[in-house]
Amino acid sequence: MKLFIQRRGIVTFLMLLWSISIVPVSAQESRFPLIPYPAKLTAGKGSFIITSKTSITLAERFWNEANELNDLLSKGLGKKLSITKNSNPHAIKLVYDASITAPEAYKLTITPQQVIIAAKDPAGVFHAVETIRQLLPVAVESGIVNNQLALPVMSITDEPAYEWRGMHLDVSRHFFAISYLKKFIDRMALYKMNKLHLHLTDDQGWRIEIKKYPKLTEEGAWRTFNNQDSACMKRAVDNPDFTIDKEHIIQRDGKTLYGGFYTQDEMKSVVAYAAARHIDIIPEIDMPGHMMAAINAYPFLTCNGENKFGELFSKPVCPCNENTFEFAENVFKEIMEIFPSKYIHIGGDEVDRSDWAKSDACKALMQKEGIKDLPALQSYFINRMEKFFNARERKMIGWDEIIEGGVTKTAIIMYWRTWVPGAPVKAAQNGNTVIMTPGEPLYFDAQPDQYSIYKVYHFNPIPKGLNRKEASAIIGAQANIWTEMIPSENRADYMYMPRMTALAEMLWTNDQSKYNSYLKRLVEQYPRMDALKIHYRLPDLPGLLNEYVFTDEGKLSISKPLPGLVIRYTTDGSIPAVSSPELPAPLVIKQPEMVKVAAFTPSGTRGDVYSLNYTQQNMLGPVKIGSPKPGLVCSYYKAFFKETALMHNAKADSTFTSDKIAVPPTVKAPSFGITYKGYLDVPSDGIYTFFLTCDDGGVLRIGDNITVNNDGNHSAQERSGQIALKMGAHPFALDFIEGGGGFKLLLKYSINGSEPKEIPADWLKN
Repeated sequence: MKLFIQRRGIVTFLMLLWSISIVPVSAQESRFPLIPYPAKLTAGKGSFIITSKTSITLAERFWNEANELNDLLSKGLGKKLSITKNSNPHAIKLVYDASITAPEAYKLTITPQQVIIAAKDPAGVFHAVETIRQLLPVAVESGIVNNQLALPVMSITDEPAYEWRGMHLDVSRHFFAISYLKKFIDRMALYKMNKLHLHLTDDQGWRIEIKKYPKLTEEGAWRTFNNQDSACMKRAVDNPDFTIDKEHIIQRDGKTLYGGFYTQDEMKSVVAYAAARHIDIIPEIDMPGHMMAAINAYPFLTCNGENKFGELFSKPVCPCNENTFEFAENVFKEIMEIFPSKYIHIGGDEVDRSDWAKSDACKALMQKEGIKDLPALQSYFINRMEKFFNARERKMIGWDEIIEGGVTKTAIIMYWRTWVPGAPVKAAQNGNTVIMTPGEPLYFDAQPDQYSIYKVYHFNPIPKGLNRKEASAIIGAQANIWTEMIPSENRADYMYMPRMTALAEMLWTNDQSKYNSYLKRLVEQYPRMDALKIHYRLPDLPGLLNEYVFTDEGKLSISKPLPGLVIRYTTDGSIPAVSSPELPAPLVIKQPEMVKVAAFTPSGTRGDVYSLNYTQQNMLGPVKIGSPKPGLVCSYYKAFFKETALMHNAKADSTFTSDKIAVPPTVKAPSFGITYKGYLDVPSDGIYTFFLTCDDGGVLRIGDNITVNNDGNHSAQERSGQIALKMGAHPFALDFIEGGGGFKLLLKYSINGSEPKEIPADWLKN
């Protein structure tokens, strides 16, 4: 999304540099809005001025990086600089330094006379170029020509904390053009990310040309609109970001089809483009499950010829027929010709194995090979494919399900199932390399909110339970973008930016203490994103609730998170538009109503729409209770519930008393429900606000009122609500359900706008 921020001119910026010699780190961080922030930065006096007469000198191995730097500078100067091996005065020098041993590390020294980029490997030089890019004026990104460019005098010593700094893009559910992949790569490079995981195949579409099996793309790359497309179309009525990109819609044989695929030559061009920016593209061909698009084209791949969805997932390919392995090996041979990466991702997640149990071929194979169960049969398939990969000097990556039936130590595990927290620990202790991609907080297809950036920045890739040696198996992390509900390039931008910047800094610096300076530096990054035409998510409007109450009148005031924004509102149920009135400071509310607010940039781009429901209440009086006991009475249900109300007619498996709102550590069931009942004994009159965070769903009732409704199966999200309470005890009920996910339950309160806190144990009674 576009926004415009008032920024100091370059002359003022340079005057600040000239007046300062060595400054404290905190001040330096605010002066230099670099993301990720370098491991060590020392500022100096003055600047290095780049003109058309400046040259680039280099060691032989850094020609590609010299050209990347030249392309960058030419956008601002209007012409390219000379590149030479000869040493020249007033030059930018790319120097080989064997003493820099860490992979991707570099040293950047800027003096008034010269710039020296020193590194051992080309990736280090390239990262230094991207640091220079962020030090240059934003105008460079737009190709605005100046006679000269200035770099502040400083020295930087820098290296990444983690080897794997990745992003994942699902191009199967919704398809993305080659041009967008290259934009995506450019943005990753700007923030020093180095791994792009492309999810190329799934039930909804096969996206890469395989010459031996042409029907994979002739048929498997196209579909009639499905339920996900329909859901996007419905949401597009109010939000144009959900409009399906029309370039991927065709007419064939009287049908409207959605899809597309990459030819091998097209994808080779993307691989080369990424390699020039030191980004490794890892292809994923997901099997044995998620293969419906392939099975539609080649039905022999299943055990019984059927191709449909089971109770949860689609039918997989059959691991008991040699035809399946012949197909898989032929596909991966061509994949390896396209992608030189040493890593190949085989998927291995969400497999409905029920048909395997009915197959005579599988029964015979299991008896022959001594395979004890269906998870072990899946491991037979995975391990056999890994041998095929290893024979061709490739390393196999699989989602963490592949450890269930046993896996070799050489397989790389990509952990995503937050409801199986022991999976990465088990894998690391087994000797496997592990990449962390947990759904919470690294599934960037989850709707971002005011806590998303904080959670990403403070994510620790090292799970609890590992000693130092075992922790070395964790090589990094990546964010995943699944595109069932991401049908356009604009929507994709919105979902991963600016979250990716938080992930980039966390994986590069591994220093959570820099969070506040990161937020300040992020503000300075938005104009660069504007220049790059990134349709990013505007910062949240701060401090808003889902439900408000008032006794006499309410007042709504909203601080602007960025300069230049205009906050507009409606009270008639319509979505705020550029023609809607600007929110006054404050808006006085004297009757129950729904207020909808949204921020707008000067260009008219709208941020998120917030629906604020105001209800007028009298203070709720307390109830009398006899001899209260401490804590709440809890009922525990070992079952899956789609919504909390379904627990009310179920039989509890056990009951217990708790003096806090939290999932007990003894709960092990993957799906369950808990009800908390009793009284909330508040110490004073006031407007109480409750903040309920659930993964999956929860409903809070105080008295006869639903105070917070956070029901349903969803990832961790916070909902809030208010109620006017008089001092004393009030009936309290909280229903919580977990469908198989993060086991997240947290309830906080504030009174009359105070800082949110956890509810004291002595307030909870039964």
